Amino acid sequence: MIRTLAVTHTGEVLTDLPLLDITIADYAWVWADFSTPTAEETLLLDTYFHFHPLAIEDCMHILQRPKLDYYEDVQFFVLHALNERTLEAEEIDLFLSKRFLVSYHHQEKQEMEEAWQMVKAKIHSRKGWSGGPMAAAYTVMDKLVDRYFPCLYSLEDELADLESQGGSESVEELMSQVFNVRGRLLKLRRTIVPMRDLMYRILNSQHVQSNGEERIYFGDIYDHLLKLTDMIEVDREMTADLRDSYISLNSNRMNSIMKTLTVITTIFMPLTLIAGIYGMNFQVMPELEWKYGYFGVLLLMLVLGAGMVSWFRRSGWFK
Repeated sequence: MIRTLAVTHTGEVLTDLPLLDITIADYAWVWADFSTPTAEETLLLDTYFHFHPLAIEDCMHILQRPKLDYYEDVQFFVLHALNERTLEAEEIDLFLSKRFLVSYHHQEKQEMEEAWQMVKAKIHSRKGWSGGPMAAAYTVMDKLVDRYFPCLYSLEDELADLESQGGSESVEELMSQVFNVRGRLLKLRRTIVPMRDLMYRILNSQHVQSNGEERIYFGDIYDHLLKLTDMIEVDREMTADLRDSYISLNSNRMNSIMKTLTVITTIFMPLTLIAGIYGMNFQVMPELEWKYGYFGVLLLMLVLGAGMVSWFRRSGWFK
């Protein structure tokens, strides 16, 4: 599907005009949005707009790293949106010129719809709007970055729950949850850090067509991405601390179990020795002829065991 937004030289907004009926020179600027385009619609990138073949190829091959390329009077942006359910990156491409903005994406994105409606509303109201394709491109980028925050906040809530666990779950379950959160944080990092680097390049590029005021807005997006990056690093450190805490807790439990088994084994070792001696089948064993020998040996074993238990208790082994 292709939808269009054309702004006349008098500031009037015309939407949903057939792309092939639009002559860009007749308008102040034009935004064409390719959403889940067909093969025939994709061909218009070449036959109508005459974009560079490498840029068109990048649109076809998913998933490119966020980047900025320059082709004569057109800047080509590769941006990443987030799938809020899977946290996987989804590519959105922008072709930016002085007279038009072309957005291309294979999935329908709520962020693009919000940016589309906001641009229309700002053009109508004229409030806080400097106008033009660059401002529209900024709106798209801003909406994409704004969608990163709820995903990260959701993971932080999960981390807070894990940190306040009252011991109702096993260490294995808690460790599994920690590694699950850590893996999703890594997915976010793979999207946000390249977007941060791209925004830094936009701010420091001499080729991007923007004035001082627009650079302030792009700087605001860059600040948001810096904040997101810092939050991810803090959360990753927290998961590492939780992981180390659970490993230490598990090690302490294992040490406690091993100590208990060691105490039991140590107590029964001399008793087993006595039972082994008197279990031998030698003919000459004088104690075997003693009337109270059996009870004497049992008493010896009982006193020896009780003495060892008492000694271990005084030594603090049962604490």
